[in-house]
Amino acid sequence: MPAPHVLDFVYIIVVLAGGIIAGVAPFVISDIFRPRTVNKKTLLTYECGMDPFGSAWDIRFGAAYYLYALIFLAFDVDILYLFPVAAAYDRVSGLHGVLVLFIFVGILTLAIAYVWVKGVFTWAIKREAS
Repeated sequence: MPAPHVLDFVYIIVVLAGGIIAGVAPFVISDIFRPRTVNKKTLLTYECGMDPFGSAWDIRFGAAYYLYALIFLAFDVDILYLFPVAAAYDRVSGLHGVLVLFIFVGILTLAIAYVWVKGVFTWAIKREAS
């Protein structure tokens, strides 16, 4: 019977090999099943089933898209802090843990209310001149 530390290395190698196979398998499978014919339509960028037109550099996105993205990232990262709290909830003293959790969620709620009052969540409707 192998030594326990050798068995630990075998587990690591098996998990590492599984991860590499899981990472490489989609590329191999897509290469096997990809279409072999090449024409003008297959070389176009796929964009939600619509034919692309114009240059990608001519498009100007409004600042609202970037604001939504930044707000999403900020709150997404903040919500990720709730996972360790949930995992360690049984080791925290009852009332103190619940109080700290409610304070954290309350601060997040105030931040959402603040950006809502500032009008960040309102989408400006562009009207075309007729």
